[in-house]
Amino acid sequence: MKTKPIQQWTKSLIARGGIIIFFIMAFEVAIMISPFAFFFYSVFNPVFHWLNEYSATRWLTHFFLPHMILPPTMPLRIIRVTGSILFVLGSLTFVICALQVYIGKIFQWGIANKGLYRAIRHPQYLALGILGIGMAILWPRFIVLVTLSIMIVLYYVLAKDEERRMLRQYGESYREYMNKKGMFLPLSFENLFSAYLGCIKSVMLRNTVAALTVFLLVIGTGFIFRYVTLNSLHFESKGNISLVSIMPEDTALCAKVLNDIAEYSNGGTIKFLRKDDDYLGYVMPVDYIMQGMIADTGVEHHLQKQQHTFVLITDWVLHPFRHLRQPPSAYMAKMHNVDPSLARRHHCPLSIDKADLKCDECPYRRIIIVEISHSSNMHIVGTGLLSLNATRTPVGYIDIDIETGEIVNIEKVGAETAWKDVPTPAI
Repeated sequence: MKTKPIQQWTKSLIARGGIIIFFIMAFEVAIMISPFAFFFYSVFNPVFHWLNEYSATRWLTHFFLPHMILPPTMPLRIIRVTGSILFVLGSLTFVICALQVYIGKIFQWGIANKGLYRAIRHPQYLALGILGIGMAILWPRFIVLVTLSIMIVLYYVLAKDEERRMLRQYGESYREYMNKKGMFLPLSFENLFSAYLGCIKSVMLRNTVAALTVFLLVIGTGFIFRYVTLNSLHFESKGNISLVSIMPEDTALCAKVLNDIAEYSNGGTIKFLRKDDDYLGYVMPVDYIMQGMIADTGVEHHLQKQQHTFVLITDWVLHPFRHLRQPPSAYMAKMHNVDPSLARRHHCPLSIDKADLKCDECPYRRIIIVEISHSSNMHIVGTGLLSLNATRTPVGYIDIDIETGEIVNIEKVGAETAWKDVPTPAI
């Protein structure tokens, strides 16, 4: 008699542990820009490195939506905004439902069948699922999608366990409630899924097919998003160098910038560019806040060492595009209540302090160059540089005046980013 409760307790414990793993993976972005980044990656970075060793698992550390690059098309912008909406909606719904349940326990209201519980039996789990989908869009690493699909299945396991306990406690009154309300969706929608699985007689096989369906839908959607993302980016290529712009409005500059770089490169001025290797250059404002993810270009872009983690996370959720346009000096100005334009001028990476220079119309751009290692015997350009099996290593950056074509700075960088050897977004 004791064996069954122990099995149920073990199953519940494993399920909750799997859900915790999802939230750890999904909130990686919040952890990596916090002072706790070192402790987090001391545990999880070996896992990322192990996954990167094998072509069958390397895709798990890659991203399927833009994170550093501003979405260049309206569909991608809509997806990104949807991520923020789902995250906020799921969080608020979960809190409301949790309050309803725990207040009901305090006042002994019996079965929770009011509010959102009038429509479905487990709105809390649905809310966490919505929050999880939002997080997967906000931090679009494939491993987050895998843990999300597992989490969805585990919610079913936990919900079933809760319903067994409710039946023992409330008997037929709860069974009647179960017959009238759907588990995670209104009953009419769930009946459609029941019809899909109804022809399978074995319960175990039916649950396995349902779990595989969830997995294929979630992961398949990720690969579709990645395909759409890569084909939405504009690459300007010449010889063994391709450029992609971080800001959509800089796309038109890439051809001229590439020609200027090619002229300097042919003269041997840019030492870290070699003719036999392939390179991807990211064109961005010189004080672009996320450049530390591409290369270690200076301590001001080590976001995990800054003191405005909460502000960055809030902007990341509530201002999905503005947070990518604001330089580190803007956050410093906000924290110290000073004029942002003045702060930006005095913290210019090029040390340009001109009162008449409008930073929003700055003529300077930074191009961070990444060397691409791949198995092909031929040069690759464009989306091929972002393939799942290509290895990207930062080699240097170039600061250029886009109006005159003058290269004002050429710097070699180390092979690691501001987050050392942690796999960071390429898009």
